[in-house]
Amino acid sequence: MSTAGIYIHIPFCRSRCSYCDFATGIFESTLSERYVKALVKEILCWHEIESPELVDTLYFGGGTPSLLSAEQLQEILEAIRTRFSISSDTAGEVTMEMNPGTVTPSLLQEFHQLGINRASFGAQSFDDRELARLGRSHTAAETRCTFEYLRNAGFDNVSFDLIAGLPGQSLEGWERNLDQALALEPEHLSFYLLEVHEGTPLAEHIKRGIQPQPDDDLAARMYELMLERSALKGYEHYEISNLGLAGFESRHNTKYWTGAPYYGFGCSAHSYDGRLRRWSNERDITRYIDMVQTDVTPVIEETHLTKEQAISESIFLGLRLMRGIDLKRHHLQFGADFRDSHGMELTRFHDAGLIEYDGNLLRLTRSGMLLSNEVFSAFV
Repeated sequence: MSTAGIYIHIPFCRSRCSYCDFATGIFESTLSERYVKALVKEILCWHEIESPELVDTLYFGGGTPSLLSAEQLQEILEAIRTRFSISSDTAGEVTMEMNPGTVTPSLLQEFHQLGINRASFGAQSFDDRELARLGRSHTAAETRCTFEYLRNAGFDNVSFDLIAGLPGQSLEGWERNLDQALALEPEHLSFYLLEVHEGTPLAEHIKRGIQPQPDDDLAARMYELMLERSALKGYEHYEISNLGLAGFESRHNTKYWTGAPYYGFGCSAHSYDGRLRRWSNERDITRYIDMVQTDVTPVIEETHLTKEQAISESIFLGLRLMRGIDLKRHHLQFGADFRDSHGMELTRFHDAGLIEYDGNLLRLTRSGMLLSNEVFSAFV
């Protein structure tokens, strides 16, 4: 059994991005205090697994976890260390998502002293006009400034988030974004093609013609350009949306793609026991707080996967990794030959140039990466 990871959801932001459909709200100090107390109680009272495996990665996501104070963060970390067996290897990766302009040099130093040693940094764009259209509350100058703060505070493992395919974005503009991001030399890059979710302000703007419809073909060319430029700088493309310098792949996120157990805490957090059981928490912030404080479990949904569902998940999650799926290992794990059970789909995708074989390995081609959702949907 693989060692487990812990995910902590911090649902507060300084402002709401136009494309976001995550479980987040505007930061309020009083609500954040109540939330942290509930979060600590949930961790200390947690009993979803009788004997949880060793934990070797922690990940603070959101939202904007860097809006917490060092004291609040310390409370949460102490609760985790009280409730879980922490591997001595955990020091290798404790991640916090951060947004430019939400931290000071002194706060980053306090975070680093508490054990946070990896920053996942929401740069998104180095064009102030694009940032404004996304509803981001920071500027490109703040991105560069915050990155400098991180380096000065001792962070030597920093990941940038970048978004391509924005309404009105040009290939030349995207190229400038890449140039500026790569010039800063972060250890890791997470790259996303913009997804327009129903119910978000961005979706409404596009529907009303305030912003143009994103161009999928242009976004595909941006994806290709990202891979080409980053490869020249030594980044390895190890997962569909992620690239890293050697040794700087996200250990925590890799758990999601390889079927390792992970335990989520906070509103909307999801968990998986590494076998057949998944569960998730109440999404609404205040309802989550009330449930925990009145000794009601915040878990509102639970799924027990069938063997067929577990096989399907291992396929579409494993195919996200550039190394692909080891078909021999898959056979040993599930006692079934994937090529027998999904022969028609595999033949169709192979003939279309979307997947390829390399001995016992099955993986997406470059074209398959661009059409990955179509491939994955065949195995859901």
